[in-house]
Amino acid sequence: MAVAVFAALGVWQVQRLHWKHALIARVDARVHAAPVGVPANARLAGAGAKELEYLRVRLPGVYQGEATALVRAATALGTGYWTMTPLRLDDGRQVWINRGFVPEGTKRAVAAASAPAGRVAVIGLMRSDEAGGSLLQANRPQDDRWYSRDVAAMARARGIGAVAPVFVDAQVEQGGVEQGGVEQGGQAASARVRPVPGLTQISFPDNHLMYALTWFAMALLSAFGLAYIWRRA
Repeated sequence: MAVAVFAALGVWQVQRLHWKHALIARVDARVHAAPVGVPANARLAGAGAKELEYLRVRLPGVYQGEATALVRAATALGTGYWTMTPLRLDDGRQVWINRGFVPEGTKRAVAAASAPAGRVAVIGLMRSDEAGGSLLQANRPQDDRWYSRDVAAMARARGIGAVAPVFVDAQVEQGGVEQGGVEQGGQAASARVRPVPGLTQISFPDNHLMYALTWFAMALLSAFGLAYIWRRA
């Protein structure tokens, strides 16, 4: 029984290995492809968003800067926040855009004022909703404290109505008009603070070969053990 179970687990890990390599190849092709329009919300519902994650999209619309939310982030640039701002698309839908990273201590009003006014076109990677909070901390909408990019909860907190069940990590922002900024300490703070885009981390653990070899080794050892017991009997 042990030989059969360990061998089956090894085969399963080999299957997982092929699936993971296909996923990595698919995502790599997506992030380097020409941008497309955001799929219809009905297609993104449920598991659809996961299946289309990292799709490179182009979104024309107008930012709603006053609804900006700051979400805790830890990046290669240090700790700070993701600047999340809803974009109203030309077709009327609303999609949250992760405009990029701002450092610790950035005020929400400053990040909001950095959103360009007027019509813009955003190119970026589509991501799945992060409902609830982080692994260690739950979102606290009542205190405007966000630890994950929970698009539905942020939309409710800002009172902006329905939003797409995804968000987009911005890579490029085109068009729009720079706003005047927020006075802080006698200077236009938004002139100094600009979200840094393009920090999407794409990482898929790929340990399936090691797991498969481990399970096959266990099956082989079990077979030797069975042979040893059989001979002694």
